[in-house]
Amino acid sequence: MLHTDEELLKSAKELMLKEAGEIIRSAENLGLETVKAAREIYVCQGRVVVVGLGKSGHVGRKISATLASLGTPSFFLHAAEASHGDLGMVRREDIGLFISNSGASSEIVALLPHFRRTGAKMIAVTGSMSSPLAENADIVINAHVDDEGDPLHLAPMSSTTLELVLGDAIAVMVTILRGLRREDFALFHPGGSLGRKLLTRVRDVMGKGDSLPVVREGVTVKEALFVITGKGYGATCVLDDGGKLTGIFTDGDLRRLMERSGNDAFTTKIEDAMTRKPKTISPDSLAAEAVRKMESNEISVLIAVEDGRPVGIVHIHELLKAGIA
Repeated sequence: MLHTDEELLKSAKELMLKEAGEIIRSAENLGLETVKAAREIYVCQGRVVVVGLGKSGHVGRKISATLASLGTPSFFLHAAEASHGDLGMVRREDIGLFISNSGASSEIVALLPHFRRTGAKMIAVTGSMSSPLAENADIVINAHVDDEGDPLHLAPMSSTTLELVLGDAIAVMVTILRGLRREDFALFHPGGSLGRKLLTRVRDVMGKGDSLPVVREGVTVKEALFVITGKGYGATCVLDDGGKLTGIFTDGDLRRLMERSGNDAFTTKIEDAMTRKPKTISPDSLAAEAVRKMESNEISVLIAVEDGRPVGIVHIHELLKAGIA
């Protein structure tokens, strides 16, 4: 039987609205049991062992990953594998977060006595408040749905969506209790773009040592150009006899000088052509701050300075390569 695009789109929208409706209904009925669960996880001295099976197991993997990414040690325990040795990973100081719509799967039920004997607390997210899981858990969060949304009435849809949202809700509360900052989050995601922006310092990307272009006052523009060309930053630091930064000479300064002086530009003393009081930054500043400073001043290079002396130079291209800009 053929179906029109409009009919298919309508069915997709209906499903999404049904799932959204179940989430809204659950939010309106959400009780302090979720707060209690979050507080237990917050004070947990061990790990959050997220237990699941089937579709709920896939949801559990995501919930465990979310908790870990927000600073709560967690791992996923497959209910079927647990009875074949993986239960050895569970310790008394852990908390079991069980995700099961029915709360009655034999694999799930078989694990409950072990958690009881171990002494690990149990939190249940289940759609059946009268299930063995709900009856044995220390805290029970109701994940019941009235309409799965599946046209065949066979596949879990609304229930798994609600389980996922409830897991996120718990994770949000734990994050608030921890007082987690963006910088803390970045520590758990050093490979991501946010981690790079919040962890990378200017000293991590700046040119330094032999890569740092410097000339002394008294040299000619022609002599300075050799340094600029050799270092590849399109600029050079200008120092006084004591090694203090007094200015910067850039490609832009050269163009403006040539417009004024023509061929005499190359014999001009560098201190007569440089930009005095150049924009600088601390090498310990965030690289993201260097980007902001470049953008606000419409420049492409910054000198990193300590005690008035240049220790590095950073170009916007390096920040782009590092994924900061």
